[in-house]
Amino acid sequence: MTTQRTSGRRKQALAAAAVVAALLTTAACGGGDSDSDGGGSKNGAAGFDAANNKVAQADQAKKGGELKFASAQDADSWDTTRGYYGFMWNFSRYYSRQLVTNATEPGKAGAGVTPDLATGLAKVSDDGKTYTYTLRDGITWEDGKPITSKDIKYGIERVWAQDVLSGGPTYLKEVLDPEGKYQGPYKDKSKDKLGLKAIETPDDKTIIFKLPKANSDFEEMLALTSASPVRQDKDTKSKYGLHPFSSGPYKFQSYEPGKSLVLVRNTEWKQESDPVRKAYPDKISIKFFSNANDLDARLIAGDYDLDLAQTGLSPQGRTTALKQHKGNLDNPVSGYIRYAVFPQSVKPFDNIHCRKAVLYGADHVSLQTARGGPVAGGEIGTNMLPPSVPGAEGQKYDPYEMAGANKNGNVAKAKEELKACGKPNGFKTTIAVRNNKPVEVATAESLQASLKKIGITVDIDQYDGAQTPGIIGSPSNVKKKGYGIIIMGWGPDFPSVQGYGLPLWHSDYILDSGNNNYALIKDKTIDGLFEDYVNTLDDAGKAKIATEINHKVMEGGYYLPFVFEKFINWRSNRLANVYTTDGYSGMYDFVNLGLKSTK
Repeated sequence: MTTQRTSGRRKQALAAAAVVAALLTTAACGGGDSDSDGGGSKNGAAGFDAANNKVAQADQAKKGGELKFASAQDADSWDTTRGYYGFMWNFSRYYSRQLVTNATEPGKAGAGVTPDLATGLAKVSDDGKTYTYTLRDGITWEDGKPITSKDIKYGIERVWAQDVLSGGPTYLKEVLDPEGKYQGPYKDKSKDKLGLKAIETPDDKTIIFKLPKANSDFEEMLALTSASPVRQDKDTKSKYGLHPFSSGPYKFQSYEPGKSLVLVRNTEWKQESDPVRKAYPDKISIKFFSNANDLDARLIAGDYDLDLAQTGLSPQGRTTALKQHKGNLDNPVSGYIRYAVFPQSVKPFDNIHCRKAVLYGADHVSLQTARGGPVAGGEIGTNMLPPSVPGAEGQKYDPYEMAGANKNGNVAKAKEELKACGKPNGFKTTIAVRNNKPVEVATAESLQASLKKIGITVDIDQYDGAQTPGIIGSPSNVKKKGYGIIIMGWGPDFPSVQGYGLPLWHSDYILDSGNNNYALIKDKTIDGLFEDYVNTLDDAGKAKIATEINHKVMEGGYYLPFVFEKFINWRSNRLANVYTTDGYSGMYDFVNLGLKSTK
């Protein structure tokens, strides 16, 4: 727990942001020393923003070599049912397949859905309740046995086993079994453990989904990692994430949690059975670091190819990279919003006026600066719907004038809210923040300094980011620890208000472990708007409801958005076929990365 002075760090952050802004301006204008790699001509780098929504080094990928990832954080789980981190979903396509998946295209096109294990997109009934797929020929597990419709059904059924496999998205459970009648495969009394009635498997090549109610986003849900097949005889339940059984072109060779992960070729995978994956490298490795600055230094030195987490270089690393290696950098808009959220179980945040006191008391420019400034961090966040989601309004919707009159904080309005919530002299609380995210720690320190001006005293508790589901994802632990403010970020699971906001704002998604509705929102109006959304089939109607949901969330004062995030990501000179994709919130699409040469 840290309560030390932060003024020195804030001055350093301001200075670093100014340097980054100047360097990015130079990069965007094509400036810089002609002998540097600003244009990518001297050291083999593709050039600044060369892979931002377009393909860099498109025709230079070769078979072979080792693709080297580095990360300051392990996945929440490598189990396809349990993983919820965006980078896990992106990386898991190396070893897991689904009926359909995100298109391997740059930019907005990457958010589209394309066939994978299935021969085509679903045949959908006129009432929107029945989806039928036929499986491809030649799809196999890593031991050569064919992947069947029953394997896909079983993998999806695991989502129901939340008491054993908590943490991942539960959309399929809510849509296919809204009344919660099925108990999951581990409690299934049928002999084959395939008792979920909403999925039929008339033969090994056919799978039919029968929804009790139509849901206009259902096929997007089937493109999530949680819809991956799992073979019953290889299901090790809670230990499955240590060694998932591969349905993709790569398989686990070794995994030491928090240290390293190595994938090697799955020799039973057949290119002709897979229209999505090119499988260029022979080997794919991840090295986990405990210090983000060390990680960035090793990336810049050329020891690794890219950052697994894809949340951008830290301040120290990006300043160095922008000065010396601009041609290795991309500056995409992410689909993420970075924010603080207020659990209503922790007093006095059960009172809306105490929540609003923080919204008005925060210095939004300082928070933006802590995250890297307007270019490296993003525009000041004014609401909770990301720009990539239909219905978003960006900074046009700014109910608390966070990017306007109150951008530097409004002490007078904050104190009015404190008086209204019965805490005229302020109060004490704790911010929970991941210890392996320097930018998040800097954000916490900025907020701590702002709130001190209005009489709110804040301690900062840095926790192990790899343990997120059991720490801030446990409402009982949050209440026990007194975490009145949680710093986090969220991107769309798929590009809709349902794919972004349902786990955050719907009362049904409050979980005992792996919870993401940190504010513990139980609002019948919001729940009802989501119900209206899933029953609405026209795009204009869906966008209108998304806007309404966002307004209701902001009116409740549950969140303090920091930025509509941008970041600066590193790609090594060795990488080929590199592009950012909206399918994974502005990350590079991992699945078809290749190497230009092998070392």
